[in-house]
Amino acid sequence: MSNSESGLRAVSDAVRNCDPTQPRFIIETVYIAIMSNTSSPSSGRTAERTETLSTGHTVELPVRTRATMLGATFAAPRADVSELLPDRLRPIRATPTGAAAVTLLSVEYHEVAIPEMDPYDEFVVGVPASHTSPSTVPYVSALTQATNGYVRYMPVTTEPARAFGAEIWGFPKVVADITHDDDGSVRTTTVTVDGERFLTLAVDRPPSTRMTDDGFSYTVKDGRLLEVPNGIDAEVGGWPFTNDVSVSFGDHPEARPLDALGLGPRALGRVSLDGTACFYPGRRV
Repeated sequence: MSNSESGLRAVSDAVRNCDPTQPRFIIETVYIAIMSNTSSPSSGRTAERTETLSTGHTVELPVRTRATMLGATFAAPRADVSELLPDRLRPIRATPTGAAAVTLLSVEYHEVAIPEMDPYDEFVVGVPASHTSPSTVPYVSALTQATNGYVRYMPVTTEPARAFGAEIWGFPKVVADITHDDDGSVRTTTVTVDGERFLTLAVDRPPSTRMTDDGFSYTVKDGRLLEVPNGIDAEVGGWPFTNDVSVSFGDHPEARPLDALGLGPRALGRVSLDGTACFYPGRRV
């Protein structure tokens, strides 16, 4: 076993044995240790370029945004999660028993560096996954790769936002109604697509720390798998093994395979981000 893998396993044990009744700084320390021991496969970034959308917007890549994100990562049966992935991608190992993970993430884009592009909301259904064979350590992998991986479904609130993601990268965006209800530190988000409720997600915002990091998403465009690098400079939060979440699915067809996974009531972790995120041109995998 390599030193880095041994270190990650030590952090995994610390996370698994975390007592949520202990002072917050202890669990924050574990979270920071996790993040500092993780690297992204997207260290190289492709060159800048310009795209024109069907809406007439001109997009200069990379694109800088200012966003607020809040969500949770849940364990789910590996075989069922594999069915949500395209060929060549495999779900990460999220628990010692081999379960995979699914992340549900509510996003508000307050600013997007595209001329005449209005702010918009988004909801991401993501599957932490990889096309390589990385050393995935239970618990640690689920927390550190919560917002990395394959984008399964991505409702947004405007047509320009849909075109922005779908036409440049192939993200599976659809125009939807997304509403938020804030009660203290808890945000409840409801997504309705074509008049049918897709889901309702409630998450208590976790403690955060300032950090910069690189990440990635996978998508399929024109039948080809793409990896889309991103970078963040933000307040990033995380809290492992939490009951401070709830999710319920509606009758929309996209909700059915997710509802069948039996997500919740306990999440592997809550995640949040408040700051800038930069998205780069995708590259074929």
